[in-house]
Amino acid sequence: MGLKIHKGANAFKSEKQTVVTIGTFDGVHAGHQQIIKRLVDAAKIENLESVIFTFFPHPRMVLQKESGLKLINTIEERTEILEDTGIDHLVVHPFTQQFSRLTAQEFVRDILVNRLKAKKVIIGYDHRFGRNRTADINTLKQFGEEYGFEVEEITKQEVDQVAVSSTKIRNALLQGRVEQANNYLQTPFSLKGVVVRGRGLGKEFKYPTANVSIKEDYKLIPKNGVYVVSSTIDGEKYFGMMNIGTNPTVGGEEQTIETYFFNLDKDLYGKELRIEMLTRIRAEKKFSSIEALKIAMRQDEAFSKQYIRDNYAQ
Repeated sequence: MGLKIHKGANAFKSEKQTVVTIGTFDGVHAGHQQIIKRLVDAAKIENLESVIFTFFPHPRMVLQKESGLKLINTIEERTEILEDTGIDHLVVHPFTQQFSRLTAQEFVRDILVNRLKAKKVIIGYDHRFGRNRTADINTLKQFGEEYGFEVEEITKQEVDQVAVSSTKIRNALLQGRVEQANNYLQTPFSLKGVVVRGRGLGKEFKYPTANVSIKEDYKLIPKNGVYVVSSTIDGEKYFGMMNIGTNPTVGGEEQTIETYFFNLDKDLYGKELRIEMLTRIRAEKKFSSIEALKIAMRQDEAFSKQYIRDNYAQ
């Protein structure tokens, strides 16, 4: 069947009643996967359709405009990861000021029951909802009795596991520790964007780079530095090295994300790439001369190729 994606609860359609969970599922990491498995299993046992109800933008982006929130996944990436989990439906509901003012009863009656056809709701013990987030899981259980759905609680331990993992992944990425983040994610963290024209300096150094522009300003970018990366381009896997930073040696000021792919001779301008980050080589630094920068880049290349041989040898 595959995952069906609905833009908002109003667009949702299902023949059967449903089992629903509500959450951001940013990263879709090991902790999330356990909750998703429980949702999928419950749907099979009770002959229901499984639904993840999520919001976009993230509520904190709307209610706390200055939160500066950065997410592990863009909404598009999150959707792609959820496609492989066995979930039947993903409902991406637009989060607005107006939506935030729905009372708990309006949310339960109009969205969960009337729109999503919820027969069972699997939710964190500490989940709060409704206007000013005044309703909790006990309120939800009372509504369940009134409207005929069951509430299953995700324990404190499981909820903490999810929160801790998300925080650890974000912190690891902000500190450049992508291997640790990848371990939690169970898949490499990636950056996705379109190749745009840069300053063309890489070409002069014999290191022509693909300069990737990421349109989503809420996407978390790992710490500045040089990384070993890979990408599948036209069906073939290529490895390379990426620099995230401002290119201080050549007087750069704005952050760029540039990748030099080994053994790749293609024009990538205008192409959308997903680049997986494998490990960090070093911090970005301002070298005393262009010559010193070139030497460092040759060392980075040697390190990258050795790392790839050690970890990805065919």
